[in-house]
Amino acid sequence: MSMLDRKLYRDFGRLWAQALAIALVMACGVATLILSVGAYRSLEETRAAFYDRYRFGTVFATAVRAPQHLKSRIENISGVASAELRIVKPVLIDVVGMAEPASGKVVSIPEFRDPSVNRLYLRYGRLPEPGRQNEVAVIETFADAHGFRPGDSFEAIMDGRKRALTIVGIVLSPEYIYAIGPGDMIPDPRRYGVFFMSEKTLGGLFDLDGAFNDVSLATVRNAETRAIIDALDDILEPYGGTGAYDREDQFSNAFLDAELEQLQAMSSIIPPIFLAVAAFLVNMILSRLIALEREQVGLLKALGYGNLAIGGHYAKLVIVIALVGLAIGSVAGWWMGRGLTRLYADFFSFPFLIFRQSVDLYALAGVVTVAAALAGAVKAIWSTVSLPPAVAMSPPAPTSYRSFFFGHLQRIKLFSQLTVMALRHLIRWPVRTFLTALGTSMSVALLITSLFSYDSIDFMIDAIFFQADRQDATLTFSQELAPDALYAVAALPGVLKAEPFRQTAVKLRNDHRELRMSIVGVPEEADLSRILDLDLNPMSAPSAGLVLSERVAEKLHLKPGDFVEVELLERDGRTVQIEIGALAGGPATSPDAAGPSLTGAVSVSGLAQSYVGLTAYMRSQALDRLLRDGPRVSGARILVDSDALPELYAEVKETPAIAGIALQGMARQRFRETIEQNITTSTAIYIALAVIITFGVIYNSARIQLSERARELASLRVFGFTRAEVSSVLLIELAVIVFMAQPLGWLLGYGLSWSVVQGFASDLFRIPLVVSAQTFAVSSLVVVAAALVSALIVRRRVDRLDLIRVLKTRE
Repeated sequence: MSMLDRKLYRDFGRLWAQALAIALVMACGVATLILSVGAYRSLEETRAAFYDRYRFGTVFATAVRAPQHLKSRIENISGVASAELRIVKPVLIDVVGMAEPASGKVVSIPEFRDPSVNRLYLRYGRLPEPGRQNEVAVIETFADAHGFRPGDSFEAIMDGRKRALTIVGIVLSPEYIYAIGPGDMIPDPRRYGVFFMSEKTLGGLFDLDGAFNDVSLATVRNAETRAIIDALDDILEPYGGTGAYDREDQFSNAFLDAELEQLQAMSSIIPPIFLAVAAFLVNMILSRLIALEREQVGLLKALGYGNLAIGGHYAKLVIVIALVGLAIGSVAGWWMGRGLTRLYADFFSFPFLIFRQSVDLYALAGVVTVAAALAGAVKAIWSTVSLPPAVAMSPPAPTSYRSFFFGHLQRIKLFSQLTVMALRHLIRWPVRTFLTALGTSMSVALLITSLFSYDSIDFMIDAIFFQADRQDATLTFSQELAPDALYAVAALPGVLKAEPFRQTAVKLRNDHRELRMSIVGVPEEADLSRILDLDLNPMSAPSAGLVLSERVAEKLHLKPGDFVEVELLERDGRTVQIEIGALAGGPATSPDAAGPSLTGAVSVSGLAQSYVGLTAYMRSQALDRLLRDGPRVSGARILVDSDALPELYAEVKETPAIAGIALQGMARQRFRETIEQNITTSTAIYIALAVIITFGVIYNSARIQLSERARELASLRVFGFTRAEVSSVLLIELAVIVFMAQPLGWLLGYGLSWSVVQGFASDLFRIPLVVSAQTFAVSSLVVVAAALVSALIVRRRVDRLDLIRVLKTRE
């Protein structure tokens, strides 16, 4: 071992506590990088493998009733590898021991072969056999929620008749990785299930013998999906085709895409914070260490060591610290990443888990960590090794203090002499003071970025469940009915109020931008389900025209007064133009490319606020005129007497016209439980990370100040000052730095929270940016507590100063 390496070993042993504090900060950055990127890669690879092995479809379409002989035409479309024609219908499920009705979907499977697209993964049992009409295979999430196993049974209303069904298999499907019921915000496997029956059985039940109403296509690699979609639309249009769409718009896959985007956002926001703080700490500790060893550097140069050798010596110290952080962070990131991937695998119903931490990921983390550490050290190293030996061996010039305004304050006895000493030292090194406060503020910012989720979710729940959708339940009919059906709904047990709605699938288009979504027709004075403007004030649907959610308007680049092209997917494919958000009294003429338009005065309207999905609203009468088939209702939102819920549930289970019921209270409870469980876990992690940053910054700052000012503090002890008074010099400096960090941390935390909201925004969910005063206060209190513990640890060293040894150092 060379002399410089022995010195490196001694320096690291002497500075192990400070080095460990820096290494822990680096480890946090490495762990979050490996956690997020590793989980992203594992989840993406698991999804890709599941999709590939079980032939998940690439293009999807639905129709009203199309003949089976179309299969050859569909398979002959250029780029189509295989096609699966199916029967898919919504059903109402009745489970013994469960009071409320459940919603579901029944999907056909071929009689004597495996599906060519969207194959099923058989977890237990077997698939339904041909000729056995009451056999079903159910999706695993629904089975687990009710404890079902092969041989158990439940009842379902299919095409107006209740049938007893026997479970023969429990399966998973790439099509229903994320299975969510109508009207729900997150999956509720207890109240929503998907099951599979033989094609012949379902054809007889739903009068679809020799016909289908759903098709999934698998395409060849690099196929042009847009051309395939257009060709499939042309084939299905005469049979009530509602417009084909690709995998990107398939709901389960779209939600999984949103989760992957959030993991990517996490990897781009959180790790840079830790690496930036680590670079600052390295610069702080190394610059002051080199300053204290200035004389040694001069001696090394006088003995013949060159700038490169001396600079390499200090660079090695930085690299050793970085490698310790890399090792700790790699282990922690691997452990947390594996746990997070397992959690995702369970939440998204994957049949297997592929967890691979590629070597390149650790190499990337190592390169980034070492580079960040060296970037923080390069200036400190260069400033010393560039000095000539004679200059380096001379002590640095004493610090030059000026009175500023503290001399005047001391005369009026506002501050004690010790306080003035502390404040003058901070002002003498303004850049150092600011950077230390900035490092501490990162802890505050990180906590705010985590804790604001509670505020935003509470605000979101209030807006969705108490201001916009205030109904107790939403009934969806098996088919559109005449408005008189509302009287039957009102007559159901316990129904206090019923409000109809109509919904139709459309494509909204503005130039080359296009969105597939639904238009919801609402009454003029809707009360149970209200449209909220951007300030969350209730607004009425216009007499003609559309009200778009803010997300839709943003994606289509529309503003009030513009025209949007609407393609009706569930009718005759007509395309019309509708004005959105025109001012009251203004004409809403709508040039129609393929049929009559909506005209007339438009009430005061504009953009609507919606945090879930993509929404567009019209007044019911305007939507009826647009669809040209007279007044119809798709369902009803109801207010229910809670005491009559059991009777209502029993009646709904016996009503064939009702295809599904969404219970608002259960949806809200499920949403809150799921979100808060995730937030609680992430908050605990962020608090730990913030404490590590605070400890790293405050502890290192205090230790370095102590090493720089040990002689000064020892002199104060000799002059008769008590341990508490001497310690107060350092503690006051730290207190001022922590105080300065609070408003800076609030500002940075708000900015990072905004970045998180923007990064997590998707077509499925948008989180509002709401940060309460309590969040700011809690974040500051946690950081202050961590800083206090760090300062008290350093104060013990002040109390144990060896006065004789310290005072014997050279002036």
